[in-house]
Amino acid sequence: MRLIAPTAIASDLPLFVYLPGMDGSGHLLRWQLPKLSRAFDVRCLQIPPNDLRGWDELTQHTIELIERERRKTEQPVYLFGESFGGCLALQVAMRSPRSFDRLVLSNPASSFNRRPWLTWGSHLVGWMPDFLNTVSALGLLPFLAALERIPSHNRQALVDAMQHVSPQAVAWRIQMLREFQLDWERIDRIEQPTLAIASARDRLLPSVTEVRELVDRLPNGRLRVLPESGHACLLEKGVDLYHILQEAKLLPEPVCDGVMRG
Repeated sequence: MRLIAPTAIASDLPLFVYLPGMDGSGHLLRWQLPKLSRAFDVRCLQIPPNDLRGWDELTQHTIELIERERRKTEQPVYLFGESFGGCLALQVAMRSPRSFDRLVLSNPASSFNRRPWLTWGSHLVGWMPDFLNTVSALGLLPFLAALERIPSHNRQALVDAMQHVSPQAVAWRIQMLREFQLDWERIDRIEQPTLAIASARDRLLPSVTEVRELVDRLPNGRLRVLPESGHACLLEKGVDLYHILQEAKLLPEPVCDGVMRG
């Protein structure tokens, strides 16, 4: 488990730490990087495809990795979690709220236990032969994404990312999501500016409902609903994370003033 730099290191810019979905590869942010790298020094968490750590160990290791990077810079830290990574970001925020300065969530999977059919299917994943796991990955695409909004190369990247994880690790991470619980008392104490992004056409999870509840409890939480997007919204051609952060006035001040790289 490690943090990788997908673009040139820019230690004079705020640190942007991406916690990925269940694939754990960190690669699905790549289409957002050209603009993000103008304003941020980006790191992506990579979780090994066979990693079977639980929430406690995974959260603690993530905090240690962030703190290690934080010690190298005096710049603010942006913590961004997508889907499974949204749950991990919330775990980090509840356990170590001083590890970051801004929090961004995209369709956090904290509502997983509200989808009984996902819970039933999770018991089967670990027993699937590899070829069935490939078929199941393809079958899940309509639930994971608004396919008509995703270019063909991004669809293939999503399939590749889903197949990157072993069936045993998928089953384990689904079990983690089934057991995930928010500590609302700790959520109420997260004072950092937080932007929660929810896709209205998320067929996998009730993301809008979940995110609204989160934003209502976060002291400085704001909601952005993407009306046409599916769960894997960062792969869609109409979704620009840089622009979303800009509209929410969460970009670093020099960038907000019109000074940016590239």
